Amino acid sequence: MLQSILLIAGAYLLGSIPTGLLLAKAAGVDIRTTGSGNIGATNVYRSLGRNIGVLTLVGDSLKGLIPVLVARQLGMGDSLIAAIGCAAFLGHVYTIFLRFKGGKGVATALGVFLGVSPLSIGIALIIFIAVVAAFRYISLGSITAAAAMPFTVTLLDPRPPIIAMTTLIALLVIWKHRENIRRLREGTESRFKA
Repeated sequence: MLQSILLIAGAYLLGSIPTGLLLAKAAGVDIRTTGSGNIGATNVYRSLGRNIGVLTLVGDSLKGLIPVLVARQLGMGDSLIAAIGCAAFLGHVYTIFLRFKGGKGVATALGVFLGVSPLSIGIALIIFIAVVAAFRYISLGSITAAAAMPFTVTLLDPRPPIIAMTTLIALLVIWKHRENIRRLREGTESRFKA
């Protein structure tokens, strides 16, 4: 029981590390005052360039992947793995280090999903790339891929705790993109430039 609590707490704290903010500060920029003000990889990429943007993406993804892999290595069951995945994701979205204001969770969700259902995330990534290539909106690709995840997991890896975790994370990713959805409707959302 104590081990489970420590793993969940550790996953939340790891998820809470604001990768984008720290990398941007190392470059002399407070990312919260630049671009959209979001600490995630997309805003870092747009504001500080490809290299720091990719580092943010990798760092945020590892925050989700590492706790899940540790739990799997320790032989934890699906329910605990799901709880640990949720904790890492919630740590990023509601980080304790920034008064519970974090990123939108896409990269951290990617890491979590990669750890629990690699085939499902592979399909979601194809959907993401196709949508971004067609419409040039990172937000639309993220929303579409998130919406697809519960269905791909249900079809390819139908474990109830993992389906529940995936659904919760997908809904929160979409909720965190509500301003992007508004801008997409208004035609004011920023397009992706490679």
